[in-house]
Amino acid sequence: MVETRVKVGDLMTRNFIWVTPETNLKKCAKTMIKKRVGSLIVKEKNLQKLHGIITEKDVVWAVVKKSKKDLANILVKDIMKRKVVTIKPSADITEALRKIRKKKIRRIPVVENKKVIGMLTTKDIFKISPDLFTSMAETMKIREETNKLKRHQRRRPRKLDFCEECGEQDLLTNINGTWICSSCYEKR
Repeated sequence: MVETRVKVGDLMTRNFIWVTPETNLKKCAKTMIKKRVGSLIVKEKNLQKLHGIITEKDVVWAVVKKSKKDLANILVKDIMKRKVVTIKPSADITEALRKIRKKKIRRIPVVENKKVIGMLTTKDIFKISPDLFTSMAETMKIREETNKLKRHQRRRPRKLDFCEECGEQDLLTNINGTWICSSCYEKR
């Protein structure tokens, strides 16, 4: 990726939503809904030191593993992610995109001198460059199709020949004794 000269500090949200490690999950869930955010920074009240992050996925996990009734008894410090991917405000936005893609995350706390000063999300990035979304979506679709093809190839024997259903020459898969192309396979 080429540097854009757009810095993380220019795009990050400075008024990020945060909770303390002692906050219970019920309050976290209510805060996420009220503030319309998918994650909360975990830090101490008067300190800016990052302790961790809690996401909507963590709350859902707790509901499934425990119970909706237990949310008031489960504390953030018990389920938060402690090893958090962070980025500096002086970093180029392409570095942020690289980290997002590599770590498969949607948000990165922005840290300077060991203090949390903001949060950068994929939404923040796409606000300035919607075509990045198209590019990332295409990359993800290609990756998904490649993985699907790999899974498909592992399951069944294949050969290059004429499809027994449509007659087109293609890479065929043997389905219950009938050799068919991927188009006919998807129609089933």
